[in-house]
Amino acid sequence: MSRLVLVLGDQLSEELIALRKADRASDVVVMAEVAAETDYAPHHPKKIALIFAAMRKFAVRLREDGWQVRYSQLDDTENAGSIPGELLRRAEETGFDKVLATEPGEWRLIEALRETPFDVTLLEDDRFLASHAEFQDWAKGRKALRMEYFYREMRRKTGLLMDGGKPEGGEWNYDSENRKPPPDGISHGGPMNFTADETVEEVLDLVEARFAKNFGTLRPFTFATDRGQARRALAHFIRHALPDFGAYQDAMLDGHRFLNHALLSPYINLGLLSPLEVCEAAAEAYRKGDAPLNSVEGFIRQIIGWREYVRGIYFLEGPDYPRRNRLNQQRKLPPLYWGAETKMRCLSKAVEQTAAEAYAHHIQRLMVTGNFALIAGVDPAEVHEWYLSVYADAYEWVEAPNTVGMSQFADGGVIASKPYVSSGAYIDRMSDHCKHCAYDVKQKTGDGACPFNLLYWHFLMRHRERFENNPRMGNMYRTWDRMDEAKRKTVLAEAEDFLARMSRGETV
Repeated sequence: MSRLVLVLGDQLSEELIALRKADRASDVVVMAEVAAETDYAPHHPKKIALIFAAMRKFAVRLREDGWQVRYSQLDDTENAGSIPGELLRRAEETGFDKVLATEPGEWRLIEALRETPFDVTLLEDDRFLASHAEFQDWAKGRKALRMEYFYREMRRKTGLLMDGGKPEGGEWNYDSENRKPPPDGISHGGPMNFTADETVEEVLDLVEARFAKNFGTLRPFTFATDRGQARRALAHFIRHALPDFGAYQDAMLDGHRFLNHALLSPYINLGLLSPLEVCEAAAEAYRKGDAPLNSVEGFIRQIIGWREYVRGIYFLEGPDYPRRNRLNQQRKLPPLYWGAETKMRCLSKAVEQTAAEAYAHHIQRLMVTGNFALIAGVDPAEVHEWYLSVYADAYEWVEAPNTVGMSQFADGGVIASKPYVSSGAYIDRMSDHCKHCAYDVKQKTGDGACPFNLLYWHFLMRHRERFENNPRMGNMYRTWDRMDEAKRKTVLAEAEDFLARMSRGETV
């Protein structure tokens, strides 16, 4: 029986299981740019352009390989506007009533496909190293689902950086070598940039006309949009940036948006690169002596450890996970996240970079924009939507656990053993932002005091009942209790004043 074979915008892999199980002689591939996927969140224009351009090129590649492809562009007059609608349209054209699809990475789409009138076969996406069953087996009976132990299982499974049954170098991770403050300079120019070709330019014109009001700048657009370009970007990173990636992976610099970061996650999450080939390239650099173990291990851990782990959490926890709010934080997301002026240099630079690049690295997301939202009491649903909207690598399976769990502690501790909150001291240690800030990071109270210093304590006091007995947080509360009572009152009063001014829309 002939079938429609659905290929989504983040499934651009020739080894996709739905394609492997399909018959190119009789089945028809369906690909569609639809409003339901561009509009459910206010996506960054660069993100939309990246996905559409990569989809169009992938469709051409499939046709060259002998597949019959029915492709719908966003501005097609007959475009049904949704994935189920496009399947229905193609079913009417072909007479096919069976759909073969690789499981989407968002519960929203999984449920939409299950509600269609078709006979839909959903195949589990085996581009990931750990199946749902494997992750469930690993999680079963554990008191805490900590990534470190899952990561070790993935190392054993893949053999990456293993010396027999032991980790290469004798240690599972080298974080002690990987948290250096920012260097005086960066020796390379950042990730590889690509010039827009005719296909990309057509997409850019479409996105420019349709999504001009969305947050973020579209041009210049320099992302890779096909597998060949993505492989060149990988080779560039391995050669030029991987050697110092580990040491400075947590650092931030005013004048350098990328440091030694790879900017490969958009390509991996689209399907242009496989996670294993990326990790094997890094491991080969270590074997050849071209990159040190601490850098290679830290990079590989982000992919086969953290990436696989958060995907496992997303499907383990179920469809309600993105809506959790265990700390009951209700404040609206401040306009500064959408580009309104702020005097806080670290936030200003992170948002400015996000608008320009549809990218910020993990510490900017966790310890600047995420940390501030958490200590300011912002509703995690609004934080979740922001991250999902503004980053080119954001799909709900990876973004929601990172935001709801790791960044905002809104899952109550499924992922993190404590909330990732800090005062301004951490940002000062790991960046040069504070040197150029209107606020004084050394000042705890009074005019010019760093807002992170005030809100850090305000957060801890708001949630004291929940956290004071946490073994990783006891010292924080003991430090607070040793403070002079008048100082404690001043800290809390000034934090309240700051939050009130921010809620009124004043520039803070």
